[in-house]
Amino acid sequence: LCYPIGVFSIIMRRAAFAYISTALVVIAIGYAVLESQLPESSEHENAVQLDPDSAFDYYLIALSWSPTWCESNPDDKEQCGRRGYGFILHGLWPQSNQGRGPRDCATDQRPDQTTVAKTLAFMPSRRLIEHEWRAHGACTGLDPAGYFDLSDRAFASVRIPPPLIAPAHSESMTAEAVRSAFVSANTSLQTDMLSVICRSGDLAEVRICVDHDLNPRSCGSNVRMRCPRNVPIRIPLAR
Repeated sequence: LCYPIGVFSIIMRRAAFAYISTALVVIAIGYAVLESQLPESSEHENAVQLDPDSAFDYYLIALSWSPTWCESNPDDKEQCGRRGYGFILHGLWPQSNQGRGPRDCATDQRPDQTTVAKTLAFMPSRRLIEHEWRAHGACTGLDPAGYFDLSDRAFASVRIPPPLIAPAHSESMTAEAVRSAFVSANTSLQTDMLSVICRSGDLAEVRICVDHDLNPRSCGSNVRMRCPRNVPIRIPLAR
């Protein structure tokens, strides 16, 4: 058949359009099939599963002197509304030899009520428990129950020096004296295995470095004394 040039041009354009449309449909179908075979993405798609024996080098046991915290945070009723707390467990933190360890790892888990109830005995704040799980526990490779069980054993492994168990009045000691008291009370500790932290001239924390089996060990480069070493610091009374 012979068509006028104008009609032939129209036919060719329509054929090209149909071909392109068909090709686009095929591409779209192929993309949809490929996408359906990919794993579902999430905001944590790059998160890795941590091996607690290789993802970090050791743990840091952070003991908080509760009276110092409560003087500046009286609204923390759960920890500060009752009397008698001296050292509590601030946290059990994964650490690296060359600096800070992993932190804020992706997790969908949360400590259940049974775990929380047990943990309140040595970490007397639900808000703190939730925070420590998200910030540090999720990076250990353990589930919440396992992490807080290990935290309990870590806290129990440290003997508090008698002068700091329940002082009858506010004490004044140097940071070096506090460190020496912990070394004397714990025969496996040496001075390079712990540090003392101050806040505005008050005792805030004692931090002790332990291996994966909770045995004391030398601290990494990031753990150091954060108090004036030979200037007396105030140790507020356990209310």
